[in-house]
Amino acid sequence: MKNMQKERVPMREAAPDVRNKNFEEVALGYTPEEAMLEASRCLSCKNHPCMDGCPVSVRIPEFLELAAAGKFAEAYAVIKSTNALPAVCGRVCPQENQCEGKCVRGLKGEPVAIGRLERFCADWAREHTGTPQTAILPENAPRVAVVGSGPAGLSCAGMLAQNGCRVTVFEALHAPGGVLVYGIPEFRLPKSIVSAEVDVLRAAGVEFACDTVIGRSYTIDELQAEGYDAVFIGSGAGLPQFMGIEGEGLCGVYSANEYLTRVNLMKAYREDAMTPVLHAKHVAVIGGGNVAMDAARCAKRMGAEEVYIIYRRGEEEMPARREEVHHAKEEGIIFKLLTNPTAIHGDENACVKSISVVEMALGEPDASGRRRPQPVEGSDYEIAVEAVIEAVGTRPNPLLRMTTPGLESNRHGCLVVSEDGVSTTKDGVYAGGDAVTGAATVILAMGAGKAAAAKILERLGK
Repeated sequence: MKNMQKERVPMREAAPDVRNKNFEEVALGYTPEEAMLEASRCLSCKNHPCMDGCPVSVRIPEFLELAAAGKFAEAYAVIKSTNALPAVCGRVCPQENQCEGKCVRGLKGEPVAIGRLERFCADWAREHTGTPQTAILPENAPRVAVVGSGPAGLSCAGMLAQNGCRVTVFEALHAPGGVLVYGIPEFRLPKSIVSAEVDVLRAAGVEFACDTVIGRSYTIDELQAEGYDAVFIGSGAGLPQFMGIEGEGLCGVYSANEYLTRVNLMKAYREDAMTPVLHAKHVAVIGGGNVAMDAARCAKRMGAEEVYIIYRRGEEEMPARREEVHHAKEEGIIFKLLTNPTAIHGDENACVKSISVVEMALGEPDASGRRRPQPVEGSDYEIAVEAVIEAVGTRPNPLLRMTTPGLESNRHGCLVVSEDGVSTTKDGVYAGGDAVTGAATVILAMGAGKAAAAKILERLGK
């Protein structure tokens, strides 16, 4: 029976005044009964508009129908047939702009909670089914090297392994997962979830070589010379950008990438952590995207009394997900909107003591279509802080293109690809995700990884 309620079934969350002091997961998920009730809100539309919004083409109506009937294992199998990381996507994908944004139920009420249901099915399968049997691939199977173990690399590796390829994923850091482990905080995406998804890929025959920097440990030319039939570059966009304002060299100024890596991957929040990080009481985070929200919420959990989000536009223009902004507000993050930093000031020890800002007003739209912020004359003031975290964008690391003759990039440092979106200017080398587009979303990177895998399989005649 269909559930015709206009509102979706709410999902339980940890209390804001409790969760902002720990790194435990905020969203607590559905019970089986809640999942069945919410899944039954799907209208089983003939044209499946929700699928048009999914970059990895999850068969959404099909898995929702199974979930509504309590057939969670079958629902998970449907999701898994096109999505290599369902437990991850169910937690961090911007469903509101993708599948749920096209849901017909959303025309007169709230859309079906597709992301929450994807998460539920993946979690249920992990808790109720055993470890999959390890695949044994023939020695003469085609060999493919995947550079980077973030969402693009994992998605590409999963599809290649399913189709009989021997895949080795090369990761520069000491743990697989890329941005999923160094960028996204534990309270949004527990690292045990990422580890479990990686284990599924291992069981499918994918090998992981961590602490291996392609461009230093091996070049792409060397990988090809060693017999890899194709190479996929999914190395992301991990090189931080800064605003270029006075005082960025002071002690206490971080890029969001460095700060989040220390907190997330290196577990700086633990008392026995080996990585140093400043436990400031007053923190300014510059930026308005999901990375800025993550950095601010981490700083709060690291003991800060006051954390400011400084963003030069208004809330409507913020690129962060509405859910992340909502959670940040609940947890006590202070929003300084229509405000722009102009300088960072230090004390006699060259440590941050304050940040100067100016109020902004929105003018005419710029090239991006958003109204351009303009400074309000005479509105400058200072905010006392001991740490500043800049979350103003990233770009691809130049190492690969500098060490790979024939691999072209554009003026932003992103790899140039052909009309198919994944073939680079070097024969046998494919690329996708943030290394091509610049910083984007997990699910778009996964879609690019799948597209590259399809091209590689075509090249291999599979």
